[in-house]
Amino acid sequence: MDFVIRRAAAEEYDTLGEITAEAYLRDGLLDFGEADAYLHDLRAVAKRAAAAEVLVAAADGVVLGGVTFVPSGGPMADIARPGEAEIRMLAVAREARGRGTGEALVRACVDRARSVEGCARVVLSTQATMRTAHRIYARLGFTRTPDRDWNPLPELDDITLLTYELTL
Repeated sequence: MDFVIRRAAAEEYDTLGEITAEAYLRDGLLDFGEADAYLHDLRAVAKRAAAAEVLVAAADGVVLGGVTFVPSGGPMADIARPGEAEIRMLAVAREARGRGTGEALVRACVDRARSVEGCARVVLSTQATMRTAHRIYARLGFTRTPDRDWNPLPELDDITLLTYELTL
């Protein structure tokens, strides 16, 4: 499948927000389903784009998926430390899965991180059930960093995000 990876255009924000929300909902990644507060964040692409870089995979003008790249710190960073870029909210539309779209988006973030002065690593958080994403990360050389695993909702003991890093 031929597609390009580029910055999301403002007119694509709603589409990418729905792709991201739908991916998380259909894959059972939101503990509270439609009532999950994180669903709002997944749809808020304009907000993400104001604080970080939002990339999309697109073919023939159709958005297939996207990812948020946080170059260094800022309000979109969850776990990045100084000298680290962070990947967030990777999502691919169901019909575009299995074609290398997700991997291409992650590769684009790694390439972008290499162009950021002083950036030594790329980090990310993922859920234990995101096995397809884990395989992408392993293929690209990311390694698990269990010492950085964390809980985004400390009031709930059963949520732990796994972390990975790639040294550039």
